[in-house]
Amino acid sequence: MPNSEHRKKASEVLKERGIDGDVIAVKIDGKMYDLDALVEENATIEPVRVDSPEGIEILRHSASHIMAQAVYRLYPGTKYGVGPAIENGFYYDMDVPVAITEEDLPKIEDEMKRIASEAIPFERLVMSKEEAMRLFQERGDVYKLEILRDIEDDTVSLYRVGEFIDLCRGPHVPNTSYVKHFKLLSLAGAYWRGDERNPMLTRIYGTAFPSEEDLLAYLTKIEEAKRRDHRRIGKELDLFSLQNEAPGFPFFHPKGVVILNTLVDFWRKVHIQRGYQEIKTPLILDQDLWIRSGHWDHYRENMYFTEIDGKPFAIKPMNCPGGILVYKTQLRSYRDLPLKLAELGVVHRHERSGVLHGLMRVRCFTQDDAHIFTSEEHIKEEITDIMEMVQYIYGVFGFPYHIELSTRPENAMGDKVLWDKAEQALQEALEDRGVEYKLNPGDGAFYGPKIDFHLEDCIGRTWQCGTIQLDFQMPEKFDITYIGPDGEPHRPVMIHRTILGSLERFLGILIEQYAGAFPYWLAPVQVKILPVSDEHLPYAKKVASALQKKDVRIEVDLKEGTLGKKIRDAQMQKIPYMLIIGNREVEKGVVSVRDRSKGDLGSMSLEALIELLGNEYHPLKDDF
Repeated sequence: MPNSEHRKKASEVLKERGIDGDVIAVKIDGKMYDLDALVEENATIEPVRVDSPEGIEILRHSASHIMAQAVYRLYPGTKYGVGPAIENGFYYDMDVPVAITEEDLPKIEDEMKRIASEAIPFERLVMSKEEAMRLFQERGDVYKLEILRDIEDDTVSLYRVGEFIDLCRGPHVPNTSYVKHFKLLSLAGAYWRGDERNPMLTRIYGTAFPSEEDLLAYLTKIEEAKRRDHRRIGKELDLFSLQNEAPGFPFFHPKGVVILNTLVDFWRKVHIQRGYQEIKTPLILDQDLWIRSGHWDHYRENMYFTEIDGKPFAIKPMNCPGGILVYKTQLRSYRDLPLKLAELGVVHRHERSGVLHGLMRVRCFTQDDAHIFTSEEHIKEEITDIMEMVQYIYGVFGFPYHIELSTRPENAMGDKVLWDKAEQALQEALEDRGVEYKLNPGDGAFYGPKIDFHLEDCIGRTWQCGTIQLDFQMPEKFDITYIGPDGEPHRPVMIHRTILGSLERFLGILIEQYAGAFPYWLAPVQVKILPVSDEHLPYAKKVASALQKKDVRIEVDLKEGTLGKKIRDAQMQKIPYMLIIGNREVEKGVVSVRDRSKGDLGSMSLEALIELLGNEYHPLKDDF
């Protein structure tokens, strides 16, 4: 803040204005500061309340410092990496001199409560970079020293909380007593700065909220998320496995493949109805292609490479260059546009081992891609059509969603004029459709701005799946054209889009959305037949054959065991319908039907059962 004799602490200014209570920081002329920051007479000052988005972030960042101080007390000699606030919580990466486990978290949490009860002030210190380096040199904190070496400013800010000092921009809550409602959640290993060549640090995750009610609601949600964890359910339902022999490359078992194939059938039907043509392009392409596309300069750290006949090749991380090569196989006319090329393309991307997570973050996945080649005057029309597809497809699965528009990033490729034109086209398409959206400046793809669709699951988590990317760059790089009505060549616009995103990830989301209890049309086994004993098997197989002819996915329980155990097993497998066959059913030529959620539906003829199953919702049948 500039020097002036007419300055007061922000807290005093707010008090004079009658603003108090849950304020934990301020904005002065639009910038965030601690409450004890000095304010010029003519400055604009706004309170930051603890339950605002900025306030919650400050609260959580302060909680990470309190956790680090607790570890400082409990484990002398600990060295500190970084401890940011993150979505839904915070973490701190630490080099602890002894191994700590999940069982140690309550001890650390108790120490945090003691620190909170002491109401220790968060004290901001401003010093030269050299002074700060001497301070952390004395404390032996090699990680802070490394961070400081990368800072170009001559002065830096630190925060002292009791015995603990941290390099930090702030702001923070006034003192530790403001952080009352927190919980430590888990431990993980994290390479320093995300580099596998660096030391592995201990990362402790936690969360903090403005109220006890908010904290308890979140912890309840966490427990529900654990219950729905797709890795556990996927193993229990025998859908997929993860093997040490292929880290980041999931193995899909027969039942998992049934679900994936059903998703693909649905995807194909929707695309045929919308005028798409499906293509398939090679997995491996010449390295020169990736240099030309810009991936070599902007994405090669995430790519895998190989050599064929002494020439360098790359395994594709994206499908778009292959789609362009298909476009270039013919001379295109304006009458051919829009040309909609869809591809279920298998792509490989190198992800660090520390971020791999079940089906949600893998190294090989199938992307439901499409590339639309169109003229500039039809951009809005095509984007509107894609948005209608998104609305329909997400609606089938019961997902609400919100939209974000991301603009030109720092590493953008190509002419800014073309970028401006692309951004304007996307923004106008959104506004013409009258949809709300959030603007994400600088978060576009390296070749174009994008619209992202973030779907929300049944417990309130969001997942970014669909995207529309408007690209004026690659048509220039690959010199693709179409012949216009004037007989002259024109440059098309390329729209990249995906709706499900990664099929593997989307399956993981569906497993958690339904907690494994898939709707009838998606269930890998739709009906399970439970014969009471072996003498009832012939009739059970007859029923199974009749239903299979109606494309019902059937399984007959051939295991030994009581009927009660067979019913429990079928319930555990979350099968929509169970058919019980005993003496009475064989004699009368009927089946006793149990619904997964409704229980016993009574006896019915095979014809009535087929009618019941035929009335189950199926988008391929009901929506077309």
